[in-house]
Amino acid sequence: MKGIYFLMGEKDNSLPQMAQKAVELLKAKGKKVAYFKPVGNDETSLVSVELAKDLVARGHKDKIIEEVIAVYREFEEENDFVVCEGTDGSSRDLVIEFRLNAILADNLCLPAVVAMGPENEGAEQSFYFVKKMLEQRRIPVLGRGSLDEGELDAFLKEAALMQSDKITPKMFEYRLIEKAQADIKKIVLPEGDCERVLRAADEIARRRIATPILLGDKDKIVKMINDMSLGALRDVQIEDVEKSDKLKEYAHTLYELRKAKGMMEEQAEQTIRDISYFGTMMVYKGDADGMVSGAEHTTAHTIRPALQFIKTKPGMSLVSGVFLMCFKGKLYVFCDCAVNTNPTPEQLAEIGLSGAQTAKMLGLEPKVAFISYSSGSSGKGPDVDAVKEAVRLAREKDSSVLLEGPLQFDAAFAPEVAAVKMPGNPVAGQANVFVFPDLNTGNTTYKAVQRAAEEALAVGPILQGLNKPVNDLSRGATVPDIINTVVITSIFAQTKA
Repeated sequence: MKGIYFLMGEKDNSLPQMAQKAVELLKAKGKKVAYFKPVGNDETSLVSVELAKDLVARGHKDKIIEEVIAVYREFEEENDFVVCEGTDGSSRDLVIEFRLNAILADNLCLPAVVAMGPENEGAEQSFYFVKKMLEQRRIPVLGRGSLDEGELDAFLKEAALMQSDKITPKMFEYRLIEKAQADIKKIVLPEGDCERVLRAADEIARRRIATPILLGDKDKIVKMINDMSLGALRDVQIEDVEKSDKLKEYAHTLYELRKAKGMMEEQAEQTIRDISYFGTMMVYKGDADGMVSGAEHTTAHTIRPALQFIKTKPGMSLVSGVFLMCFKGKLYVFCDCAVNTNPTPEQLAEIGLSGAQTAKMLGLEPKVAFISYSSGSSGKGPDVDAVKEAVRLAREKDSSVLLEGPLQFDAAFAPEVAAVKMPGNPVAGQANVFVFPDLNTGNTTYKAVQRAAEEALAVGPILQGLNKPVNDLSRGATVPDIINTVVITSIFAQTKA
């Protein structure tokens, strides 16, 4: 955290003077400081108040958030500290202005100082109301601002010392994209004539997130690109499977890999013409770094080739599916929500350890909770015993991973519940990797959280356990879903370079 957000609490305030004095104080200490006004009515503002209000009213606040995050991250990288100034209440609708400032402070994950008018009983009541509203969004409120240098200096020192693991869905998406952009990978998209896939590929290429490779009828795809005005795909690599000069080589490789299973050469030559087999073979041969498919095909069609010849990583015997869940200011890994119906204790142990590896790739220090209907030794029965055995096996296989189970979801998730049910346990109430006992529980839980939690983001399913990254899409995947899956696939590919 390298910033602070000054926002107005009522119309008559000294917000601009406060923000400028904060900049001066920091510069006087030799700090490299950026001043950033995301929304306002002067030439220093990124977006005008009226445009921002219009976008919020029409349900397009994400456009503002994404642009503001992008600029803020640039300032953050280049400076010691960023002073953000909110709108000053000069428009006619203070409620919308306040809501907009709260949204931006929240998504930038910054502490706030509230600028109020002259001190009086009414102002104190207003500040209390504003503070409560901000804290409901988990925005730390440092206090009520003034032009007093000593007070401002104290706020700046407190902001500089604050450590927070808070992350909003939009900030999470942006950080993932930054990570993918740092080492651009080639991702093959077998469904090259799907409109959603093309729109996602255009955005991916335009933002230099990855280098997309499209499979399909080249003439058809080129026509779609032109008709849809997808300028970033003008020079995209398109592999027409039937005409590809790689076809013979790939067929021979497939035959060599599968002949022990009874595959004949003629069968390999026919099978490799399937887009999933061809795309997966590109990954196997190193002609692509990863594959994303499934917008128009089943999960089985997408992942069968990967299971046949990319296979699992050393020490792993199965592939599992996780969802990355971002809600209530934190990031969680939910597994297995997509692949294994009724895993054995041995398989559950592997799923948990794979989930821990995924968490590490995302910058988390994994705390793995194996979920059941019982916490600790409170419950009995074969289902609880299976989870206990999974925990024992996982610890035996890798004692470096912090894990616990069985735990009920509330005991794993909520510190206040953990304090009663599992006091002093280092995972209970702090878990960020949740291992569900079966597919029914995992899939139901992720969907419930995705729909019920305010501003929740679910990215997945992401396949873990494979030697190289191949990921499946839901057939209802939206363009943002496809982009997010490509981003994650690229990040997984970076770890395997």
